[in-house]
Amino acid sequence: FDDTPLYDEDGDGDAANDGALWHTHWVVLVESAECGGGLSVRDIPDGATPTVPATWPELPILIDSPDIATNVTAETVEIRVPTSELGSNTDFSYDGVTAGLRVSTSPHDPLLCVENVFDVASGDLSLPGTVEQ
Repeated sequence: FDDTPLYDEDGDGDAANDGALWHTHWVVLVESAECGGGLSVRDIPDGATPTVPATWPELPILIDSPDIATNVTAETVEIRVPTSELGSNTDFSYDGVTAGLRVSTSPHDPLLCVENVFDVASGDLSLPGTVEQ
């Protein structure tokens, strides 16, 4: 499935066929006994109406795929997010995880399980990242 429906990632003029290309996601991870890696993308229960960004792909999970460039080098991953994209809340912490995501056939099974973790920026998911202006 294409979880970045607003963008034509491969530049072929069809924004609906890009799900197979490598791309970043911004997600809220939670502990999950159902997932082999112990983490899943947080589910949005039926009937819930959380505040989500305009670029949310309308999936029943807390995920976003904004069209913000990710610069990757051998040593760093850099993402410069305009503060206007964050709204008024800039008082939060974050971490970076490079991993595979397993998609379930059921939307609440959970839908996305974290698998094959390759790297965690902090080394221990301690959420050391903060917003710098």
